[in-house]
Amino acid sequence: MFKKKKLLLQIAPRNLVTRDNTHSIASEQYRTIRTNINFSMPDDELKTILITSAVSGEGKSTSAANIAVVFAQEGKKVLLVDGDMRRPTMHYTFRTTNSMGLSNLLTRQWNTDDVVDKTGVEGLDLITCGQIPPNPAELLGSKSMDLLIKEFKLKYDIIIFDAPPVLSVADAQILSNKCDGTILVINSGVTDKESAKKARDVLQTSNANIIGAVLNNFKLEKNHYYSQSYFTTS
Repeated sequence: MFKKKKLLLQIAPRNLVTRDNTHSIASEQYRTIRTNINFSMPDDELKTILITSAVSGEGKSTSAANIAVVFAQEGKKVLLVDGDMRRPTMHYTFRTTNSMGLSNLLTRQWNTDDVVDKTGVEGLDLITCGQIPPNPAELLGSKSMDLLIKEFKLKYDIIIFDAPPVLSVADAQILSNKCDGTILVINSGVTDKESAKKARDVLQTSNANIIGAVLNNFKLEKNHYYSQSYFTTS
């Protein structure tokens, strides 16, 4: 009985507030985040963005999905990639299958056109994780990953990667080095300062271009929260 309950919790879809409630305060905050991302590197082209967090449960995947949606709503051609090949969730968020995806591309089992899913949001495509591999870090650090990113850049205006937490595994460090910009999601009142600082330091060691941080679940006033509150530039 307990195992069944746990499974149901794991597959519950995340809230895509930017798609389902475009006039909400939370949606407006995501649009503000989009604007701040656009202004964060005015002189450089920012096409690949990595979104990660210090530890799990901080809302990075929800942030990645909603940020991808608002960029598509702006008229951009957007690709959202589930780069968390240890605990993938984007197929739950967009209610699709995960039979093939990024891992299958990196092992050259399929071509990109074979694994791209439509999300129901105009302008937004999705590549799920695919079959969970035994060696995620090696795949993400491979030449195949470099070639894929080049291919994605030719087809899309913005590519957003959802990566595992920085302090859990090396995957986010590896991917951040390959992306134009990195955003660190911090859960207000949950993420301790030392973990956030350590995550920042680890990313900087990997030569990541940290363009800012999203402060999640920031308390505005009593009994009222923004789903995503602020994007602060680094």
